[in-house]
Amino acid sequence: MKKHLPSVILAVVLLLLWQGIAMMIDAAYILPSPTQICVRLWELREPLFLVHLPATMKVTAIGLLISIVLGILLAVAMDANEKVERALYPVIVASQTIPTTAIAPLFILWFGYSIWSKVLVTILITFFPIAITVFDGFKVTKREMEELLQTYGATKADIFWKLKLPTALPNFFSAIKMAIPLSVIGAAIAEWLGAQEGLGYFSKRMMTQLDGAGVFAPVVLLSITAMLAVGIITVLEYRFIKWRKEI
Repeated sequence: MKKHLPSVILAVVLLLLWQGIAMMIDAAYILPSPTQICVRLWELREPLFLVHLPATMKVTAIGLLISIVLGILLAVAMDANEKVERALYPVIVASQTIPTTAIAPLFILWFGYSIWSKVLVTILITFFPIAITVFDGFKVTKREMEELLQTYGATKADIFWKLKLPTALPNFFSAIKMAIPLSVIGAAIAEWLGAQEGLGYFSKRMMTQLDGAGVFAPVVLLSITAMLAVGIITVLEYRFIKWRKEI
């Protein structure tokens, strides 16, 4: 508990500062206070928790799952063949230079308001950190350890499963922890630009009504959900990589 005390104190100070500034401005449609947001979150709990949160989490889960599979496959392919790496790496980097707000409307034109237009935006944002971070994890494998296994007659498959994969596991978990907030952001952006349900859509709808607290309520809910998901991944990381502290 003591190790989390500084972050708790900082969060409380920032919230108190936010509350004070909001009370001085006294215009909830511009800057609602944390207490106003909490009240609005409770008032809107039924549509938020029963309709819009499940819709956003469905997009996030599908997009994140596809991104994990795609990112790992790309990382493995680049690690296995240097020519593939030289071909794919620039394309993967270039994909992140595309403005999401510019290409998301195209996905909506192609797939309409279906879930796949939003899933594609999520994939576009999240597969990059997974692919690059896992690939870097494969690359940090010590060459002398590979040569040692080769002297014992290990095949490329043996080296991958018994050396490279365990070495890259910390990078994999780090990539997932980076990808979770990005997937939530991607889903919200896609819903903001074009959707009929979801927390991003709901926030946009509240903005048209000049409901500042209503705009922030789904955003706070998204943040809490993302932090809980990252916390779960962190617990799993410490459970499956007990040797990390010994490195």
